[in-house]
Amino acid sequence: MTDQKHRSPASLAETGRTLPISLLRAREAVMDQFRPMLSAHDITEQQWRVLRVLQEAGVTDASHLAQRACILAPSLTRMLKALEARGLITTGRDPQDRRRWIIDLTEAGKTFIAGITPQSRKIYDQIEERYGAERLSRLLDELEALQAALPHGG
Repeated sequence: MTDQKHRSPASLAETGRTLPISLLRAREAVMDQFRPMLSAHDITEQQWRVLRVLQEAGVTDASHLAQRACILAPSLTRMLKALEARGLITTGRDPQDRRRWIIDLTEAGKTFIAGITPQSRKIYDQIEERYGAERLSRLLDELEALQAALPHGG
């Protein structure tokens, strides 16, 4: 491992010790735990994020949904069409502001989430068991603090 105190100002850290690469690798390790479950239910990672955000937020507009689910607007549009075709969500114009699209879970969407929740919880429990519940909580706190400390352009 490179000692940061002795590295020249013009040199870069080893890729394995950079924040972007480490975060990506950690994300992949976590998602590797969830992908088989999602695949078994014929849902993508991004679609699952959209459903979960809708479950938490309730009826919401497309821009808020995209931001909370970390999805680019063009991808969200395609995703919403697929989820609506499956009967998991409804989309429509906001009656108060016809320029805005609003999205909501259907009863089928709520049932779909409820059906996957026990499997998802089991995976979370396994991660907590391997990594430690307190460590995981601290990690999440630190990641939130990192986000808050950095400017974000959207």
